[in-house]
Amino acid sequence: MMLGIIRRKVVSNGSSILGQVQRIRPATSAQRCHATSVNDAIVLVRGAQHVQCFSSHLLPGVPSCSKPMREFIPILRAIHPLLYQSRSFSSEGDVVDAVVPYMGESITDGTLAKFLKKPGDSVAIDEPIAQVETDKVTIDVVSPEAGVVQKFVAKEGDTVEPGAKIAVISKSGEGVSHAAPSEKAKPAKDAPKPSPPSKDKAEDPEPHAKTVVAKEKPKAPSSPSPKTSASEPVLPPKERERRVPMTRLRKRVATRLKDSQNTFALLTTFNEVDMTNLMKLRSDYKDAFVEKHGVKLGLMSGFVKAAVSGLQHQPIINAVIDGDDIIYRDYIDISIAVGTPKGLVVPVVRNADRMNFAEIEKEINTLAKKATDGTISIDEMAGGSFTISNGGVYGSLLSTPIINPPQSAILGMHSIVSRPMVVGGNIVPRPMMYIALTYDHRLIDGREAVFFLRRIKDVVEDPRRLLLDI
Repeated sequence: MMLGIIRRKVVSNGSSILGQVQRIRPATSAQRCHATSVNDAIVLVRGAQHVQCFSSHLLPGVPSCSKPMREFIPILRAIHPLLYQSRSFSSEGDVVDAVVPYMGESITDGTLAKFLKKPGDSVAIDEPIAQVETDKVTIDVVSPEAGVVQKFVAKEGDTVEPGAKIAVISKSGEGVSHAAPSEKAKPAKDAPKPSPPSKDKAEDPEPHAKTVVAKEKPKAPSSPSPKTSASEPVLPPKERERRVPMTRLRKRVATRLKDSQNTFALLTTFNEVDMTNLMKLRSDYKDAFVEKHGVKLGLMSGFVKAAVSGLQHQPIINAVIDGDDIIYRDYIDISIAVGTPKGLVVPVVRNADRMNFAEIEKEINTLAKKATDGTISIDEMAGGSFTISNGGVYGSLLSTPIINPPQSAILGMHSIVSRPMVVGGNIVPRPMMYIALTYDHRLIDGREAVFFLRRIKDVVEDPRRLLLDI
């Protein structure tokens, strides 16, 4: 850590004394500072944590002084109204602040979702103590030092920015508070006491007069209560309803999907794929694949390779509209939609056109695990030129996926169902999957969309096409 020494010249007949740092000693029990004269002052700047003693060479004939910092600061105040900052470097500097880390270039704030520790709990260095939920990911706030959580200075649900302090960590465990400020329950003694009745109200006879009149007024004959119409709906009581605020991730997903519907001219085309050959390929080589690459051979890698081939044959699917221009991307980054308990996230497989089956499977497994655990970073979800959504893992038979902006198309996979198909004039059962392509009709014509989906079908039904590039 750099040591800053600010030397300020105080007016003294236009002359000054040049001082230089002579030595830096390890921390001692007393905080000391050496001054050159009453006309020059050395002010310690925040950030030097391990340096305590300073001295300087003086010009001949200039006396020196050596005083503790607590005695030196009044001298500075008496000499000149200097701006100074000092920081204790002794054992008195026992507490450190846990602050919200940098959350990404496009994220300016987040919501303090929950605390993972309580005041009085021990924490290790870099151990998460709280979670901040942003529009895209959940970020951990870690302890900068090992110690004990002294107190929280923010509450769950607060909006926090990068650098905001949320907790105080005591390295020695002294002064630990055992009540978190996020607790909603307050002591009974803090409850406001009912105010005594006002004398003016007690002496005001008007309410009593109204009461008397009301008592003396004869009761009107009770009319039969109107019968409830049979057409009126009977609503359930409010006690059986729960109102829960939306998470930032859910609000962000809702906003983006609605913006997609409002912006794009969405159109979906469908086709069906015979999964026989791809499933046979996986069955024949699954053991050898795991033995060599250490990862299972799934169906997603086959569809990613098929999508890459389709994008190479129809580059307009990989393009996007930007104002009055069309941006053609010369790279292929495939986004994989992953459903998590907190919401939908879309990690990106970078440069999928340069990967083989094993590399794609490893990358998808890594990103999916991070997304499920909530440890995926913003950089791993940024960008993407085309999206694949596999609703078949949940049993979806058919759907119309929504484009993930700023992309122009999305491929929807669905469940594999054995259906009777005509093959060679005979009716035989085949494992079939419906696939759907939703695209921006402002940019992509139906011809290109259908050709793209046919390429997906051809490659999946006959993976040998990838080897022969046909």
